[in-house]
Amino acid sequence: MNPILIKEKLAAFLKEDLQFDDLSLRFLPAGQSISGSFIAKQSGIICGQQIPQIAYNLIDKAAYTPVVSDGTKVKPGQTIGRVIGTPAALLSGERVILNLMQHMSGIATKTAQMVTKLADPSIRLTDTRKTTPGLRMFDKYAVTVGGGVNHRFDLTGAIMLKDNHIALAGGVKSALLMVQRHAGPLTPIEIEVETESELRDAVSVGANVIMFDNQTPETIKKWRRLVPATIKVEASGGISEDTIADFKGCGADFISVGNLTNDVSPLDISFLIDGAVKSTPV
Repeated sequence: MNPILIKEKLAAFLKEDLQFDDLSLRFLPAGQSISGSFIAKQSGIICGQQIPQIAYNLIDKAAYTPVVSDGTKVKPGQTIGRVIGTPAALLSGERVILNLMQHMSGIATKTAQMVTKLADPSIRLTDTRKTTPGLRMFDKYAVTVGGGVNHRFDLTGAIMLKDNHIALAGGVKSALLMVQRHAGPLTPIEIEVETESELRDAVSVGANVIMFDNQTPETIKKWRRLVPATIKVEASGGISEDTIADFKGCGADFISVGNLTNDVSPLDISFLIDGAVKSTPV
């Protein structure tokens, strides 16, 4: 991830949370140094180890040491990182850091689970642009940590023609011919097809990638034979954790899954100050 962009994003997230101050810290003495640990509370893939130090640097003095690297599978109770610094840095940054690391680790964990269920190294699992607004860099990085690959990052990353583009252009052939006249030499073109007739049109005109939209594994196998090896095939639409295993051996080069990033449970991670004990009522 781009550390400059991470810093800009974290500054905005921290500003949202802190506004003018952290009122809960006013009772603590200045100059105090404390330490704390980040602990996984459930099994999963850790992601986001760049986040804490950059966040702390924006608030006050603290030094974060990752205990495991991104992509590590952890168990409940396992320490994933330690930090020493001022209460302002550790406590004021806690929620933003946890929110991001939990979210990213949830995406990485889900991606890894789906790669395992697919169990087909000839097919790469890819994300989509169905990311949380403002979090695309974090979401897409987490997919790669979980063993997936990234689709385009934004609308300038490639030309992708879907149903509305095709309808406005008057068909698959017309859409491809129009964009080919304007595409640069390094801009890939992908087009969505829903019928065998559309597929044959896409092949005849030429595209870099053809997306088989909402097709069964059996149909994908049949259609794949109509596509030359120079054109990549992407399967997409309605593929989930429950169905992805059915696509093993279907012949697609990529399977794109929107809910890798838009339907994810965060991985439970906690932050605890070392040695802090609540007094027991007498």
